[in-house]
Amino acid sequence: MKSEDDTAGNSGSTGGTGSTGSTDSTVLLHVEGRTGVVTLNRPKALNSLTHPMVLRIDEALAAWAEDRAVHQVLIRGAGERGLCAGGDIRAIHDDAKAGGVASADFWRDEYRLNARIARYPKPYVALMDGIVMGGGVGISAHGTVRIVTERSRVAMPETGIGFVPDIGGTHLLSQAPGELGTHLALTAAAVGAADALLCGLADHFVPADRLPELTADLATAPAHEVLPRYGEAPPPGELAERRAWIDHCYAADTVEEIVDRLLAQGVPAAKEAAEAILAKSPTALKVTLASLRRAAALGSLEPVLAQEFRVSCHALRSPDLVEGIRAQVVDKDRRPRWSPADLAEVSGADVERFFAPLGEGCELRLPEGGLSRG
Repeated sequence: MKSEDDTAGNSGSTGGTGSTGSTDSTVLLHVEGRTGVVTLNRPKALNSLTHPMVLRIDEALAAWAEDRAVHQVLIRGAGERGLCAGGDIRAIHDDAKAGGVASADFWRDEYRLNARIARYPKPYVALMDGIVMGGGVGISAHGTVRIVTERSRVAMPETGIGFVPDIGGTHLLSQAPGELGTHLALTAAAVGAADALLCGLADHFVPADRLPELTADLATAPAHEVLPRYGEAPPPGELAERRAWIDHCYAADTVEEIVDRLLAQGVPAAKEAAEAILAKSPTALKVTLASLRRAAALGSLEPVLAQEFRVSCHALRSPDLVEGIRAQVVDKDRRPRWSPADLAEVSGADVERFFAPLGEGCELRLPEGGLSRG
């Protein structure tokens, strides 16, 4: 989710990865010893992703995959606030409102990048420090080495803006233990380090003040040798002790029944979860639940990304996406007027429309290897 416009300059960056965005400083590239380093450089916008940034990262990864001098890749965010707050949703709002196709073009390349990261042939190390949301999860949680800190706040917040978790998020959340992924997807809750580890969204906890030292060591040694010197036990989380009611409530077949079960628990945290769900787009909630269930059946990432692309493109024509971004980011009144406004008004046919084929030549095509953007 985008917070404000970036005002960074246009100085060049290094890395020898071709001409795409070569005068754009929103992504900085360089090779430090044995490690190719990607720095997202829009700190005033919480490093939110633009289409040129996605293309530049993808081009760098393609080049480094073939570069024998590069043994691993590190991705990090500039500034102190986070790795990446997601895609530039102001741009998506304007595109959807105008009936454009720029967002679909962006998603096509973003999801291809997510697939490349998941199948990358070299260790891909993500520093998930601070805010990591939406598209920020896509460029980190599909990697091979995922590091969280005491400052990490990891979330898929899409239902709050009338959208559905994407960037392979329904795949990641469907693989979480029990119904933890369903809980995170429907409530849009942000979790800290311990809960990100529990949900399978991260692998290691490292204190934030040790990241510069860790990064320096990665220049001279492989990640699997470096990490044991820095990894620690994270501060306690919240989800482990809530597993019993989470697994019971979210195993229900419908969003309505999930809410009913949550309210019947008599547990404050369960009541808060129900209230959080009821504040979200009813359509987005039902499509999200269906997406998660279908993602679990699909199994591997590539077909899930193809499904998410369909859902995202259909959401672009949904009134709730424009309204949700308006309420949360544009006008900031935090009072979205969802259409329809009640879960009972969203039919099975309404949900199925989000999964309908896009038409010949419009679907997302991904090779199983996930490495070619061709």
